[in-house]
Amino acid sequence: MVLFTGPLYSGRQDAAKAWAEANGTSWADLRVCEDPTEVLKNTQDLAAAAIELATAYDIILYTEVGSGLVPVDETDRLHRETSGRLSILLAEQADEVYRVVAGLAKRLK
Repeated sequence: MVLFTGPLYSGRQDAAKAWAEANGTSWADLRVCEDPTEVLKNTQDLAAAAIELATAYDIILYTEVGSGLVPVDETDRLHRETSGRLSILLAEQADEVYRVVAGLAKRLK
C-alpha cells in the first residue's frame, strides 16, 4: 500500500495518479481509499483498522489534521487525536509514504 498524506486540497490525488503512471499502473485498476477516517466510526481497534485498510487498498489518500489550533470541544480533540494515531499506524503499514504540499510530493518512506 502507498500512503499519500497532506492538507486538504494539497494535490494528493494528482500526486497519486502521477505515481501510478510512473509505475506503469492504470489509475482505474487501483483500489483507492479517499477517506480512511470512515473506519474510525466503526472501530475502537486502530491497529486492526490500519491493517485492514492496508490490505484492502493499493493507495490511501489521507487528509492531515492537527496542524492548527487545538479544538475547544472534547469530541473534536478526540477525533483529531484518533485520526493522527491512525495516520501513524497506516504509515507503519505502508510500503511507501508521500507527503503532498502545494502539489509537490515528498517521499518520506
